[in-house]
Amino acid sequence: MDREHPTSTPMAEFLRSARTRLTPREAGLDAPDLGRRRVSGLRREELARLAGVSVDYYTRLEQGRSRSASTEVLDALATALHLDDAERSHLHTLARPRPARRRRPRPQRVHPATWDLLDTLQQADRPAFVLGRRLDVLAHNPLAGRLITDFRVLPAAERNQARYVFLDPHARELYRDWPRVAADTAAMLRLDAGRHPDDPALSTLVGELSVHSEEFRRFWSDNKVHQRTTGTKDYHHPLVGDLTVTYQALTPGDDPDQILFVYGTEPGSPSETSLRLLAQWSRTAADTGSVTAQAPGAHD
Repeated sequence: MDREHPTSTPMAEFLRSARTRLTPREAGLDAPDLGRRRVSGLRREELARLAGVSVDYYTRLEQGRSRSASTEVLDALATALHLDDAERSHLHTLARPRPARRRRPRPQRVHPATWDLLDTLQQADRPAFVLGRRLDVLAHNPLAGRLITDFRVLPAAERNQARYVFLDPHARELYRDWPRVAADTAAMLRLDAGRHPDDPALSTLVGELSVHSEEFRRFWSDNKVHQRTTGTKDYHHPLVGDLTVTYQALTPGDDPDQILFVYGTEPGSPSETSLRLLAQWSRTAADTGSVTAQAPGAHD
């Protein structure tokens, strides 16, 4: 830790990062000295004024010397920082961390109804997969395996979306905008770290990625968080070429730490044709048995 932040906390680091990313102009302030500033972000006194708190109080928050921010103060800071819903929720989570767990979390299991849904989506030529805590890949249908990678064949410890994005060379070729995908992946992992600060497996994963990926270290240090809901993703697939998919993120069953991602394409588009070709190939090459593909083994 540096001298300026001797007792830095996750909340303090997040506030400092968000403040330095927001320019006075974006915050709606007049900044006649903008060209003479060392950094483009807001100063502490500027953010404190926007949020309606004293400079001393905000400084103590950012330096980790105060951990008693009220809901009203957190909301005021989130508004002043122009945080989105995921970032706002993350700030509240960091301000009120859960008590440390004394027991290891239970292994995550995919509900039978979700298996049925994966089967149905496979028959509809829709790639789909389930992510759990720390972006572990808990399940996917064969079409998702053909589009991205078949996590079934990997060792249990490697069935993880973040490991795939940052450590598998194939991912850099598959995602046409790999830097954006990588940044979002690190931000999703950061969001998970806020929810589960006492997860030793998550700490191990972050350490491994930090050691082996310079890009991950850079994105992780940005302290950004991201929650995928809907959007698009561009692929350059070795079999069917370029295609763009839309995605929707859903929470299946009764486990809030599981996310079901369902992919689709625009009707009548070249991407739809490419995905149908991939689905046909997937059916031809499918293994005998269930159409779904679980990554077996406990995901703690």
